[in-house]
Amino acid sequence: MLRIVNINRNVRSIRRYRQIITVLGGYGLGHLLEYLNFGQVVDFSRRVFRPRSAKAEHLTPPERLRLALEELGTTFIKLGQLLSTRADIIPASFVQELAHLQDKIPCLPFEEIKAQIEHELGVPLGQRFLYVEPEAIAGASIAQVHRARLITGEDVVVKVRRPGVVEAVETDIDILMGVALLLERHMARSDIYDPVGVVREFSYTIRREMDLTREGHAIEKIRDNFKGDPNLYFPRVYWEATAKGVLTTEYVEGIKVSDICAIEAAGLDRREIARRGARAFLKMVLEHGFFHGDPHPGNVLIFKDNVICLLDFGMVGRLDPAVKRYLTDVLVAVINRDVEGLAHIIVEAGDAGETVNMQALKKALAEFMDSYLEIPLKEIEVGRMLLEFIDLISTHRIKVHPDLTMLVKVLVVVEGMGRKLDPDFDMVGHLRPFLEREFRQQHSPGRLFREAEQGLEGYLTLARNLPRDIREILNKINRNKFRIDLEHRGLDRFSKELDRSANRLCLSLIIAALLIGSSIAMQGNRGPMLWGFPAFAFFGFSCAGIVGVWWMVAILRSGRL
Repeated sequence: MLRIVNINRNVRSIRRYRQIITVLGGYGLGHLLEYLNFGQVVDFSRRVFRPRSAKAEHLTPPERLRLALEELGTTFIKLGQLLSTRADIIPASFVQELAHLQDKIPCLPFEEIKAQIEHELGVPLGQRFLYVEPEAIAGASIAQVHRARLITGEDVVVKVRRPGVVEAVETDIDILMGVALLLERHMARSDIYDPVGVVREFSYTIRREMDLTREGHAIEKIRDNFKGDPNLYFPRVYWEATAKGVLTTEYVEGIKVSDICAIEAAGLDRREIARRGARAFLKMVLEHGFFHGDPHPGNVLIFKDNVICLLDFGMVGRLDPAVKRYLTDVLVAVINRDVEGLAHIIVEAGDAGETVNMQALKKALAEFMDSYLEIPLKEIEVGRMLLEFIDLISTHRIKVHPDLTMLVKVLVVVEGMGRKLDPDFDMVGHLRPFLEREFRQQHSPGRLFREAEQGLEGYLTLARNLPRDIREILNKINRNKFRIDLEHRGLDRFSKELDRSANRLCLSLIIAALLIGSSIAMQGNRGPMLWGFPAFAFFGFSCAGIVGVWWMVAILRSGRL
């Protein structure tokens, strides 16, 4: 049975490979395949595929990539959205364009959704709901949302995962991992960009997003973190009508945070809403280390008394203590304009390679800070400043933690909403108390003692294991089993070009031999004759001509004379 499943999965992969190659070739992105050393595929795509339309020919490369990802569907849309948060590994023009990816596709008929709900819950629809509205109120590539009412009378919204989406995503993840392995093998400095790590991060994220029970747990975790805070509200999760492919939450009504006119008409305080939103977000990040990863205006509602309600927790971010400390130290150094301290923070975090030019890095950081020197602190847009900072350190081949890049993107959105609500919104002012508190906690005697204790424990473990490790190394040396593995990266393309050149040289020698041999045979009148010429000579000249013409056409098509 397992073998049949694997065969079906391989067939799906082959079909999907063909579709991906077709779409990329259709949008003029065949050079991506060439970069991965798919030489034969590239040659075929050059002969067969052309830009999809005259409009595609005039699009920029980022626009072509965005349209291609949208056409390839769920997995690639989500991958593009992830890459739009990774300014450390792709150019800014691509980051800006991928941020416009549309994750909206036509909703499925209600009969399919009803069958999916009953399959996931394991009971007929009527045992959980009085009714589910056939018309979806929202739809995306992974799930669509319907209003409903439970049999107990509560008005709810039901988020239903699309049938077949899990299998399709798993097939795409297999393909992406194969591409990532090729990139890691052929791409120079792949240790900085870490394509395999990006795909692993992406697969982890999208698998969590497809498991709707995880979204329900995320809602409850953040609600527990803000327990007792009357300024925030989180929808209730109804677990009796929730499964991996179905999430049922409380239906809430409020004013969208972007609807300024409605907020003012309701007599709500825009400045207070901005203040509460900023403090809630900073508390999620700097205190809890667990934050809403997609707080766009459609996911933020305002209730009476300026209460803020957050929706859609499908994407969340996490900051472990080490990343929180790194973020705090960076922000403190930037606000205090401490170039020397900031450079040391980046290096000591372990994200800088040995080839980093410290002098060039310090100069770039000084210029970065000088650009904000004349700007009052309250006018600094912290999110955009951090985006510039990430772009700067990325150009110096320094890794950035993925959740940190997501955080910066979210911070830009939160800060934008705050400034729209309150023209005098001061993110630095809201940020300073949290930074001061975090800084005090990091340098408190108790924290320092615990860190010293952990460091001492690590050294003791090292001292205990050192004799055993040395003995194992010496034993391997004595048995001639000690070896060092060296991996050469970036040489495969050179090796392939060398093979191609050698093949062309051999082909040239064969053609020359055919011509010389045929010329010698032409001088005699022995053997069978064809149209008055020796047949062997005629055959040799014909073969040499056909092979020579084919060889010249291949060289001209490759564009390399």
